[in-house]
Amino acid sequence: MHIEPGIVDGAKIILSYGTAAGAGLMILKVGRDDIFRRGAMSLAVRSGLAATIVLGLFQVLPHPPVGVSEVHLILGSTLFLLFGAAPAAIGLALGLLVQGLVFAPFDLPQYGMNVTTLLVPLFALSYVADRLIAPQTPYVDLGYRQVLALSVTYQAGIVAWVAFWVLYGQGVTMATLQSVSAFGAAYLAVILAEPLIDLGVLAVAKSMRGSLVLERRLHASA
Repeated sequence: MHIEPGIVDGAKIILSYGTAAGAGLMILKVGRDDIFRRGAMSLAVRSGLAATIVLGLFQVLPHPPVGVSEVHLILGSTLFLLFGAAPAAIGLALGLLVQGLVFAPFDLPQYGMNVTTLLVPLFALSYVADRLIAPQTPYVDLGYRQVLALSVTYQAGIVAWVAFWVLYGQGVTMATLQSVSAFGAAYLAVILAEPLIDLGVLAVAKSMRGSLVLERRLHASA
């Protein structure tokens, strides 16, 4: 889902600084709440694990270019279920930043757009999870329909933000619409795969009750 160089340039890129700042404020809010519940050390450890996974997903797994961007298996819902909203958000932001600093410095000017595209759908996913999952239901007991809803929320958010940046930067033309449509269609494969990955990860997590590096909600009610 990387926004390629040149898609949004000039004065238009200033908007990405504002959206990234808004996402940063949300990280501060959910991070503060997480520290209140689990402590700063727990947040740091879970965020570090999430960032390592994100960097690995970006660098190791295939990310074929399709349409206006690349298709990544980001596993936003998996990170959320395993580590919680704050560590997942921090991990996504840090993993993306490290990738830009170490492996792809040409992506750094687009960091504001890319981090917005990753984080805002994650916060939407968290909102949906609060309303979709009964308070007494541990995450390890979720069914396919529930994890599918979380995956659709996240991936649809990514596609929507990519479409916004492309149309904002390049204008509404037949070429841009076709390219965005191709990108969105390609993400259907991710939407189909991610819930199955989530269910597999949750099945493994059932045997890890009490782990200090996982989200408490995995095995406990809200």
